[in-house]
This record gives sequence, C-alpha cells and structure tokens, in this order.
Amino acid sequence: MPANVSTSASTLEPRKGSPSRRLDEHEFKRRFLNQFHDPAYGKLQEELAKLASAAWEAYADSRKSPKTRKAGPGFADPDYDLAEDWLAARDAIRDAQKRHEDPNGPTRLLLVNGSTRSEHTCPGEISKSYRMVDIAREVLEQQRHVTVEILDLSRLASEYGRQIHPCKACFSTAAALCHWPCSCYPNYSLGQIHDWMNEIYPMWVEAHGIMIITPVHWYQAPSSLKLMIDRLVCADGGNPDPTSTHGKHAGQAKRLEMDGWPYPRHLEGRLFSAVVHGDTEGAEDVRRNLSDWLKSMDLIPAGPLAEVDRYIGYWEPYATSHATYERDQAMQEEVRNAARTLYEAATAKRQGRQIAAGAGLRQPRQK
Repeated sequence: MPANVSTSASTLEPRKGSPSRRLDEHEFKRRFLNQFHDPAYGKLQEELAKLASAAWEAYADSRKSPKTRKAGPGFADPDYDLAEDWLAARDAIRDAQKRHEDPNGPTRLLLVNGSTRSEHTCPGEISKSYRMVDIAREVLEQQRHVTVEILDLSRLASEYGRQIHPCKACFSTAAALCHWPCSCYPNYSLGQIHDWMNEIYPMWVEAHGIMIITPVHWYQAPSSLKLMIDRLVCADGGNPDPTSTHGKHAGQAKRLEMDGWPYPRHLEGRLFSAVVHGDTEGAEDVRRNLSDWLKSMDLIPAGPLAEVDRYIGYWEPYATSHATYERDQAMQEEVRNAARTLYEAATAKRQGRQIAAGAGLRQPRQK
C-alpha cells in the first residue's frame, strides 16, 4: 500500500447523497401490473391484485435474496447467509474451471456474436456478425479434439426473459466489493431477475479460446456486447468470498482493499480473437478497444491474423449490405483465418508449445 494513502475512518467512509429511487405503493403496483397488459390476463384481476400485494411486500422489505443458506466451511464467515443463486453460480464456475484444466479434454472454444440483430424479431434479418460466427464454427468443427460453443447475444432482443442487467460499478467502490461471480443479481425485490450472466460466466471460464465477432454501433460496441463486457469486471480481480464483506458492506470492502488486495485474475491465460466490421466508421477503434480490454484481463492475443477490422460496403446502401458481404470472399477468408489462428494458439498453449515472454512476471501496479 502506498505510504501517502490515508486509511482513516473518514477516508474509507462510503460517500452518499444521490436522491432515493424508492417508489410508493401505488406507483410500484402500477408498474408491476403493467407487465400484464395483454387482454389474456383480463379474467385474472383478483389473482393479479394478490400477486401485486405480495410483490409490494418483498419490495418494501428489500428482500433481494429471499432464499439463502449458511456459507459453511471454506468461507471467511461460515455462518453468513449466502444466496442460493450465488452458490449455484459459484459451483457452475468451479465445474467449468475443472473442464478448462482437464488435460485430456478437448480444446474448448467460445464464439461470441456481439450483434443484437436477428430475424426472430425486428428487423427480421440475420446479422452479418452471426453469419461470420457460423463460418468460424464450420472451420473450427473440422479440427480434431475440439468443442465449439456459441454465445449469441442477439437472444437479448429476441428471447423471452433473456436479460443482462447493467453493472453497478461495485469495483469502483472497492475491489473486494465486486464478487466473483457477480452477487448483484438476481435482486428479487427490484424485479431484476432472468440475469443471463450466471450462465455466461462458466462459458468464459471453461474456454481455452474466445472469439468475439461484432459490428460497430455509433463508433462503439453494440449495447448487448457492452453489457456483457461490463459484467465481466468481476472476472478480473473480483472477490470469490462474499462473506468477507458480509454481502455489500462497502466499508468492510474498502478496508480489505487497503489491507492489500491480491487481485485474482479469474480468466488469465485464455487466448482471444476479435473480428470487427463496420460500414462507415469505428471498426479500428472498436477492435482496439476489445483487444485492450481482453489484454487488461490477462487474456492473450492469439496472433496478428486473429484480430481483424474491416468495412463491408463502405458508404454503400444498408439494403444491399448482405449481398456485399456475400461477394467479399476475402473478408470471409479473413474470418476463417482468425478462427484457425485461435485454434492453433489455444492448442499450442495447452501442449506447452506457446511461449509468452514475460508471462511469469507480476505487474507492479494493479487496478
């Protein structure tokens, strides 16, 4: 800890002052019942009123995690009540880590479609990103002893109950307050449920290589991809023991950080590839941003050919962009080469043939 950093009680006191967002009973029930707007619920008004009253009770009591059990051995406070949802997510991550470390298992590769477009809702057309994911999958499935999993983030816009809730920036209060996996959700009292991240974390953990294929939205990554990126903050320095902070006790987390936080890198050593395409601007910047983000979490670039930024139909009509992509055979081959490079790098690393100079050195500065 730097000598000039104060650890007095006032220095570590959490700052407050933003306005409360608590709802009164009338407004809460209005919002709750609005999800039953369809006339199909017309005959269920009495039952819905009872549901609204029960939901108001949970909200008024701030029952974030109504189902808990004692943490048990292996935690800083074995008697602390941990959410069953969090414990299940933790177990899934542990199982995924075992698959990742199994020397006899296949090379596991995760393909991430960062586009929100699909034909299953508006706009009624598949994304070019997904088509690139598909040709990468075809290439990788031809390899020996490999499994390929697709994480299609377009499901956020086309599938019922599929959500990624926003990051609450616990890490910015104290590193130890950001739990691994994230303990912010589900929050039943606020209706913040169906959070996809507890299924996504194990996908990243078990993977030996990750390939992200995405378009550019207004010079930046699409909102669906950015939601996942933000929620992966807990994979880089996140606290695997929520009992050490007794849930979200900010003061305790600040003290833990100042006592010396080990900053565990939960995804370090995995290989990555990034393919970004645009139509007018931003492809280079988004590709660099993705690469910088992944490297900051100690993931390893698979190689120069694994990172691609290209324009498809530069300043051409959107209506013909798929036809333009179909004609761009060079772009398609670059995607295939990125996939091949990722596979080769991940396989070489597992066999101990890849040398990453400086990999054994510890960085003098952590976040």
